Amino acid sequence: MRRPLDLRHVVSPGLRDLIELANTHDFDRVNEQVRNLRGCTRPVNLHGWTVTTDQATKEVVRSYRSEDEPSGRLLTVCGNRRASRCPACSRVYAADTYHLIKAGLSGGKNVAETVRDHPRAFVTLTAPSFGPVHNRPTTDAGKPRSCACGDTHAEDAPELGTPLNPSTYDYAGAVLWNAHAGQLWARFTTYLRRALAEHLGMTQKALTAALRVSFAKVAEYQKRGLVHFHAVIRFDGPDGHTTEPPAWATFDALNVAVGLAVERARLTIDSDGIGERGITWGDRYKVDPISALGDGELTDAKVAGYVAKYATKNAEGTGTVDRTLICRPCTGRGYVRGPDRFHDRCADCDGTGQAEPIKALPVQHHVRQMIRTAWALGHLPEFAELKLWKWAHMLGFRGHFSSKSRAYSTTLGALRDVRRAWRLAQAEATRTRAGLPTADETTLVTASSWTYLSSGYRPGEELLAAQVRHDIAHAQRIKSEGDPWL
Repeated sequence: MRRPLDLRHVVSPGLRDLIELANTHDFDRVNEQVRNLRGCTRPVNLHGWTVTTDQATKEVVRSYRSEDEPSGRLLTVCGNRRASRCPACSRVYAADTYHLIKAGLSGGKNVAETVRDHPRAFVTLTAPSFGPVHNRPTTDAGKPRSCACGDTHAEDAPELGTPLNPSTYDYAGAVLWNAHAGQLWARFTTYLRRALAEHLGMTQKALTAALRVSFAKVAEYQKRGLVHFHAVIRFDGPDGHTTEPPAWATFDALNVAVGLAVERARLTIDSDGIGERGITWGDRYKVDPISALGDGELTDAKVAGYVAKYATKNAEGTGTVDRTLICRPCTGRGYVRGPDRFHDRCADCDGTGQAEPIKALPVQHHVRQMIRTAWALGHLPEFAELKLWKWAHMLGFRGHFSSKSRAYSTTLGALRDVRRAWRLAQAEATRTRAGLPTADETTLVTASSWTYLSSGYRPGEELLAAQVRHDIAHAQRIKSEGDPWL
């Protein structure tokens, strides 16, 4: 009889768990499960079963139970788009976003290839100024000039984007602008069509009958903590990408319409605490043509890559934290309802509603002040619906990082369906080689039941996952640099 190993001398919990997995479980299957996750940093742990039966004969064609796994659970990828949370899953999201954007520029994925001949523009919209900040201006030749503070900052200087005078900086205005940026974008798209009709001397009804404006946009944080938007805007015919736009729908007309829409799009909010505020775009915006032949500064591939890059980023680039600050037991309210229906102070946060004190966050003063402002504004009655305390770690921004019009191109869901269908086809091919019935030969019915258990790895599985991530990074490095031994 095999004696159990004495692992008390093994200091590392991960190594101890890995040895235990290798000696008491089907290690090959554990390793296979982890490798199938392709380096996901925090997989979802599920418990349940799925059964596929032949509808005619009621014969079980295939079945799966998580209880049959060595660890008694199924591991599946988290699917998080944020690179700060899961680089592996965010790479998949970025790749899908790249193909979504590129399909709307050069065709493919059920989009007509003739869209590359339609007028297209890469538009950048920014936030207004809420006070002078440290920046890095350049000359016409691209050489850095002195900031208003008198210093010439390096590209990675930590003070870039921070106020020159924090005491006069409009933090409330900055947070509220972030909170309403999504609504301002929606209003911009409405005014864009109106401005285009006005510029062309036609009614909006006539414009809609002859032209469709399609777009896709992504949000990016500036160093000062405010979002700005990068958008691909395309002119189509009335039936979408399959029809040519009218001859009068030109890039110049789009350029003029964007300028008018930027000037006219406006939101007005009123507050007893801080007064009336106007939410508008900043004076700086850009409208650049997208080249179809690769001879321009912005090509289809470059624009798609640029948008995909920022689709996986959050506010961490500004120096803030990548986690919510609300206390989960009291959901940020600072109190819980006691047995006698009276409100008791939350013991977990000591009544602050914060999972961790804002003053203790490892962030610079400017970011902390924006977080503190968002938290304070979120508890004012007039801003309650914005839930700014929930989005304080995002500096008030609560919109979608990427979005598109319905007719721009394919969808992320469609791309995932194609990937899922490919995997099912591979599984069917395996069954065919084994002489088992396939979906083409019979009608199959699938039933399943799954329950969420937790997220993450066991310590030993984490070591295996780290090796997978190392192997993937090594393979990518060899692919990009070339293998000197070949």
